[in-house]
Amino acid sequence: MQLATHVAALVLFAQAAHGGPPELVWPLDCEQGKTCYIEDYVDSDPGPDKTDFTCGLKTRDGHRGTDIVLQDFAMMDRGVDVLAAAPGTIAAMRDGVEDMAVTAATREATKGRECGNAVRIDHGDGWQTLYCHMRQGSITVHNGDQVAAGDTLGLVGLSGLTNIPHLHISVLKDGKVVDPFQPNPPSGATCGASGATLWATTPAHHRAGLFTAGMTTQVPDFADIKSGTARADDTQPDQPLVLYGHVFYAESGDTLTLTTTGPEGVIFSKQILLKDPKNQLFRAYGRKAPPDGWPTGTYRGVVRLERNGTLIAWRHADITVTSQ
Repeated sequence: MQLATHVAALVLFAQAAHGGPPELVWPLDCEQGKTCYIEDYVDSDPGPDKTDFTCGLKTRDGHRGTDIVLQDFAMMDRGVDVLAAAPGTIAAMRDGVEDMAVTAATREATKGRECGNAVRIDHGDGWQTLYCHMRQGSITVHNGDQVAAGDTLGLVGLSGLTNIPHLHISVLKDGKVVDPFQPNPPSGATCGASGATLWATTPAHHRAGLFTAGMTTQVPDFADIKSGTARADDTQPDQPLVLYGHVFYAESGDTLTLTTTGPEGVIFSKQILLKDPKNQLFRAYGRKAPPDGWPTGTYRGVVRLERNGTLIAWRHADITVTSQ
């Protein structure tokens, strides 16, 4: 038995005997705020509403884990290791799910395998961690393997119910989701930052973020952005191309960068300094069509929200220019 494996087995045994929760390390080979960031947390609201552990907006209704997003697709293509957050035994794994950004047309096909290619680790005493959306064919562990904290499990991919390169990690106790940022909510409350976490070093939390980004053909109304009707999926070569981003809880001095690329490279890139922003806002930027029209093909807009060089969030949207 290798030394690391032997140590992992001893630590797992000690945890099981002690009955305590695992202490978690950062589960991706990336740097928070530089090459990745946390987009969504566990939904603390048991009903139809949604709230993260701080009573903020960074979650989705019924979300059962923490989503750590890579800074771009190119980083995923180069390969980013998914790491065991704590020592334990591989309890289950799945591979063979295709890496493919989900769309409205393909969403139904992900039912029953929303987690995509995945690994589940048993840490003893009913504690487990689940790692989702890994790259097809990249998983390096097998059922029954012993792993230490920081061991490689595979690579970040685009499998399951996702359209952005990220790791979804869930913490479970006896099959029930536990928020690693707030394993023991305040008495009588479902949220509100306080108390100890399960992290060895607790990752930073930023309440600001992006609701959405979209491509369209004119500067939209805010109401249409909020309702989703502003977004266009396709357009004609003679129409303008406009990218917008919908931001929440930005701070004065934050920057919003809007970049659109197409078949012939970068169409535009605009950095906007946010001064005295409101709780919600949007910014849009675009270009008129050139005299001969836009070349046909797919155009991708990317919106990035940053604070003093720290990546807070990014979103992308595609639009297809079709021949007239």
